[in-house]
Amino acid sequence: MCNIISKYNKMKSGFVKFVYKTIGRPNRKTETFKAKERRLNEGFFQKYCIGKGLDIGYGGDLLCSNCEGFDYENGDAQYMNGIEDNSYDFVYSSHTLEHLDNPAKALKNWFRIVKKHGFLILYVPHRDLYEKRTSLPSKWNPDHKFYFLLSESLNEFTLGIIPLIENNLINFEIIYAKVCDYNHTITDPDIHSDGEYSIEIVVKKF
Repeated sequence: MCNIISKYNKMKSGFVKFVYKTIGRPNRKTETFKAKERRLNEGFFQKYCIGKGLDIGYGGDLLCSNCEGFDYENGDAQYMNGIEDNSYDFVYSSHTLEHLDNPAKALKNWFRIVKKHGFLILYVPHRDLYEKRTSLPSKWNPDHKFYFLLSESLNEFTLGIIPLIENNLINFEIIYAKVCDYNHTITDPDIHSDGEYSIEIVVKKF
């Protein structure tokens, strides 16, 4: 029975991947959409989203119109195989890094495809705003492999995103790194959070 279920799930996944690759993903309103109003007010798009961009793990919710979407139907986000170095003016990823087995390797590959003087923009769930717990598994997404805080790496489950960047990238400047809690009101650990519950970081490449 387990083998039959496994084969069915693989077939279903393959069919969904084929559909997405052939006709594209349906539009959805996810974490990127939640942040749009704040980003418009901050002038985010005029500062960091000029030129050609890539939205990794976009899930049908593109950051902006001058972005291409990249998701599992396009390849493995940890490696970005087939995408040349220095290909994009900006690379953005929302709520994807926590799903990958090796976030450090992913960051290096995401950064390598950013052009010189371009930007890597990261948006990851904040452990205490979203997960509201300190150990895996995630209550809200069983596929999460890591939790993130801004600057503290506390255990094998919780990584500081700033140290992760500083220890794995070269020739960069962190333009800003901040906690985003716009319209966040739910702190009860047994209720899914609302609004933004993320960390946002913009890294410039030199």
